[in-house]
Amino acid sequence: MDGQIVRVKIHPAIGVARVGNSVEAPFIGPESPDREPADPGSYKDGSGALRRQAARFRVYGYNAAGEVVRELRPGEAGVTEIQWTVHLANKKPAWYQFHVPLDIPEGVALTPDKRGLRNAGVVGADRKKLVNDPGSRTVRGSATETQKFDSGKVMGTAVYLGEISTQSDGRLMVLGGRGKSASYSNKPIAGVANNDTWYDDVSDGPVTATVRIGGADMTAAPAWVVVAPPHYAPGVKSVRTLYDLLVDVFVTAGSLPRPPQVSYADHIEPILRRFCDLQWVNHGFATQFGWNGPNFFLSPAMSRRLADPSARNRELRRQTYVALRDYRRDGKSPLPWPWLYGDAMASDPTSVRQHIMLSPTQDWMMQRWADGAFQAGPLRQPRPVVDDAPVAEQPGLLDRAALESCAADAFHPGIEVTWPIRHASMFTEPFRILHRAPGTPEPDFGPTLTVQEATAANGPLFAQGPGDLTRWMAAPWQTDAASCRSGYEVAKGLGPRYSPYVPTFWPAQVPNHVLKLDDFEKVDTPPAGSDDSAREEAFERRATWLRGLQGSMDQQRTQMITDWPKLGVVEVRDYTVGDGKFPDRIQVESRPAAPLDRALDTANLVNLQVPEAGPAVLAAAAGTWPADAPDPETVKAEYVARAVSAAVEATGYREEEIAAGYLERLDPFHEAP
Repeated sequence: MDGQIVRVKIHPAIGVARVGNSVEAPFIGPESPDREPADPGSYKDGSGALRRQAARFRVYGYNAAGEVVRELRPGEAGVTEIQWTVHLANKKPAWYQFHVPLDIPEGVALTPDKRGLRNAGVVGADRKKLVNDPGSRTVRGSATETQKFDSGKVMGTAVYLGEISTQSDGRLMVLGGRGKSASYSNKPIAGVANNDTWYDDVSDGPVTATVRIGGADMTAAPAWVVVAPPHYAPGVKSVRTLYDLLVDVFVTAGSLPRPPQVSYADHIEPILRRFCDLQWVNHGFATQFGWNGPNFFLSPAMSRRLADPSARNRELRRQTYVALRDYRRDGKSPLPWPWLYGDAMASDPTSVRQHIMLSPTQDWMMQRWADGAFQAGPLRQPRPVVDDAPVAEQPGLLDRAALESCAADAFHPGIEVTWPIRHASMFTEPFRILHRAPGTPEPDFGPTLTVQEATAANGPLFAQGPGDLTRWMAAPWQTDAASCRSGYEVAKGLGPRYSPYVPTFWPAQVPNHVLKLDDFEKVDTPPAGSDDSAREEAFERRATWLRGLQGSMDQQRTQMITDWPKLGVVEVRDYTVGDGKFPDRIQVESRPAAPLDRALDTANLVNLQVPEAGPAVLAAAAGTWPADAPDPETVKAEYVARAVSAAVEATGYREEEIAAGYLERLDPFHEAP
């Protein structure tokens, strides 16, 4: 192989850091899709604070044929310096509202007031005060240096966004904020995604590097970093990850090929495994796809049949494939797989995009598998540790690992990033974001953002600047995370066919139902006699992950602003009894901090949308509620009480198990107050 380096690139092309409130050492985000799970207790420090996830970046040299030559480090093979520059920003308060993505038919139907600016009352030059932009920071790879993003402000209040640092290996570490969210005018929380005056400390921006090698400077192909909310179930990946979605974007654009050969081990089993792994974060998936469930694809007997390309098991493969959602066949039905909400989810469903499908590339691979056109064994070797992999594989592993832990289930708006990311115009090459030149101002799109402006050649779906990926997300992120639940319904839809468990939003990142540590300890204790029913019952039992949130929907979202680090993290634990009665590895919620640990296990299990409360909620938030009308909180409370009473009668669940209220995000086409 030619060892002459003619080009350098940063990997991962998109790195992901996550906020945390711990002041102790962070942990490094996934660097291989095959990594082993972290030990229990790795995600929180001794005080119970949640550790930040760092994004780590490296530079690789490529030859003229595009082959990877080696990782570049100061002091090795003629490399004397790597100068890293990062520019983080948060633009949420100055951007437009989110209701549904603008690139789907439902987005066209949004009225102008729902495509308007957040904090529209802040006008003129003052709108710049809504943008937290501390500028860029630079560190050298040849030294141990740290630079903080601590000079940015929101309406005059300093808000720390994180820091960058280098160690002796020359690699770059990016850390995000501490999970701080607040209102600059002390305005109460009044919604899910568009709380005016509220800001948070997630962010994103460009990562660039200049490498001095052989006495000459080479500019690296740049990368991007996204600082996102925590991943509360880091051992779980969703059925359709952000990596899956982007692969399909690039296959469709012609910049990546489809797999030349479909492998059960590499392409099909990972999809089926993710259905099964959702058992640890959603009780509906646990019942159907979990341990010993009717579609537990990971059992030895089932795995042998699913990996067999012969005609003998063709009907099993075909029925599994046919069970997957097809919009043309299934319409709005919630029954096909996967049981995950979609981009146009609403409490009164009107769209086939009420639920998601697999990506077209995933679907193509599943169809090939169903037809028997696949090989059973792997095409690639697992690489749990990226540094142990051949250097030619390392960049791809880094790119993939960072994105496989991110959500693409429903851009409603999502967890890390949202719908603009699925446009090829956002990229210069697969996975590499197109950067807007420093100092180049973005066009002013005015008081509303039309669909035509959003998709135009000079619009926001092309070259990106600091803060441009996360500006579309919920403000603040905690209000959305507190609302990412399952089994949403209105009173008229309740009845014997209602399930509080499915469909669901993003359980891989924000769990719905979890196995408590106390129950795991019962499971992991050998039985005293022949009766194993107590262990079996403990294993099947699940607690609502958000059980510690109390009060009305807005009160619960407000509580999430401060209590988000108190929630448990779903961690992988070994089953040590060794009798084969339960999985060798079980994912278990760490013990929540007080007082969340004392909540009723099934609190907030049933999630009820109360559209009748919408006018009062929206008008009160907008300040348009008539002065001579009854108190809006009283009106809202009356409607909620009626809905809860109807739910108790229709479902048999207790009042304390029901969370009810109005969520404007689940009513995206509501009338303006």
